[in-house]
Amino acid sequence: MLALRKGRYVARFAQTPADVRAAQKLRGLSFRGSGADRDIFDDICKHILVEEAKSGTLVCCFRLLPLQDGAQIDQSYSAQYYELSALHQIDGPMVEMGRFCIHPDWKDPDILRVAWGAMTRYVDEADVEMLFGCSSFKGTEADTYMDAFALLKEKHLAPKRFLPRIKAPNVFKFAQKLRQKKPDAKQALAGMPPLLRTYLMMGGWVSDHAVVDRDLNTLHVFTGLEIKAIPPARKRLLRATAG
Repeated sequence: MLALRKGRYVARFAQTPADVRAAQKLRGLSFRGSGADRDIFDDICKHILVEEAKSGTLVCCFRLLPLQDGAQIDQSYSAQYYELSALHQIDGPMVEMGRFCIHPDWKDPDILRVAWGAMTRYVDEADVEMLFGCSSFKGTEADTYMDAFALLKEKHLAPKRFLPRIKAPNVFKFAQKLRQKKPDAKQALAGMPPLLRTYLMMGGWVSDHAVVDRDLNTLHVFTGLEIKAIPPARKRLLRATAG
């Protein structure tokens, strides 16, 4: 049973329907501005909560969908938006990480570290070979993130053998449209969501297009991370946080 405490924060699996409702409420605040965010995947996922230990305040949450191998990836949330047959070849455990959010009033970088520590412990215990999901940019105007998308195009596209194909009706084909653009690296990193930056620092890669999701008011890219590809120094840091 996952239970990770570091500094002010503790990460744990949701244990009760009330825990899941708390996560849905935080997701609603983060993605929709109010209310609760819920969908059919909540019933088949494991939910991880990161709380401020002293007060019990929920400051971060995300959910995990374990899959036996790539043949099951079409059952994932991401498969609604991306054609993922190229990943059927993965012959080992995978996990989809979704609906990651941090409470907008909490800015402590340790929250993200604890969340990744919990993720690392789960990945190690389940012998996961690939972590994947959708990494979201706030809003649906691609012009806001041109440097970020240009940097993704230049350095972080998926290997051809894994490249997701277009499935969603509304997409921004940044790899094609920004073929000539040279990114401003500082602006690019400033425009990227923290979760995506962390994926990339570990050797993660992205789709060559972004999906325009008007329901959640986001642009998102499919993101994959082969666990064996994480640099050894980065693995040591993550496992130190994971305890």
